[in-house]
Amino acid sequence: MQINWTILLTILFLWNSTLSSFATIRQEMPMKIDSEIRIISQRHDATIGVAFSLDNRLYIYNDSIRYPLMSVFKLHVAVAALQRMEAKGTQLDEILQIDSSQMQRNTYSPLLDRYPSGSFHISYADLLHYALALSDNNACDILIDYAGGIEAVKACTDGASLTGYDLTETEASMHEHIPACYHNWAHPSSVVQLLQKIHDGALLNEEHTRFMINTLIETSTGNNKIRAGLPAGITMGHKTGSSGKVDGLTIADNDAAFIYLPDGRLCYLVIFVKDSHETDSQNADLIARITRIIYNAVTQVH
Repeated sequence: MQINWTILLTILFLWNSTLSSFATIRQEMPMKIDSEIRIISQRHDATIGVAFSLDNRLYIYNDSIRYPLMSVFKLHVAVAALQRMEAKGTQLDEILQIDSSQMQRNTYSPLLDRYPSGSFHISYADLLHYALALSDNNACDILIDYAGGIEAVKACTDGASLTGYDLTETEASMHEHIPACYHNWAHPSSVVQLLQKIHDGALLNEEHTRFMINTLIETSTGNNKIRAGLPAGITMGHKTGSSGKVDGLTIADNDAAFIYLPDGRLCYLVIFVKDSHETDSQNADLIARITRIIYNAVTQVH
């Protein structure tokens, strides 16, 4: 049977906008989940932070640390860019001209692979898709410029009462000075809050909310992280972030997701890994294992 995602996501959006309120009850992880995550943490040379929200309760593990966001901050950038579009009356299918001076060569950019000259026309929808679903660094920085700079991006999410994070860097500035990656940081609970506000329609109009949800569901990066910890057939949307290796150290390896549970409930899950000396596959595996622990716990008790 072929699923009509537009109809499904419209129903889910309306249902959650009506019934959901932001997670205001904050508490530590249930003992069983906490102990299993703690065992995994003790077996890895890395700092791990976890937050998930379900049934209007926010559960946290090692949440007080400042975790580098890496490409997860593209969520904040997309919200700011879309709010700017709403203010200007710009449509998703409108076309903008990209100049080669806006395209960095020595960075991760599927967009540059497609347009090697660096000069091209692209719709706002496609540019956002590259930034979110493909985690394109050039697309991200173009959107930051469009939104008015990284200060304007932070002002946008500050205005939505988002707390527990900071943004001062672009992709280009982090690439030029690797320690700057630590300057864009968040507590896991802050990104749970952001995902919930996005999904509940508190930040964007209905069209742009559906667009972001669809785009995050279409994300093709990091399928070995949260998605790998879920049973086949579970629908989720997510944004990943990773620093890669620097002298054997992974500054951050992250995944932030919303997950549609089989019983119709919506779970927001954020897992951050900081300063890891493990391999990339080990980092991904521990994120998948923590996901599996939480998924099994919340689906068995309900």
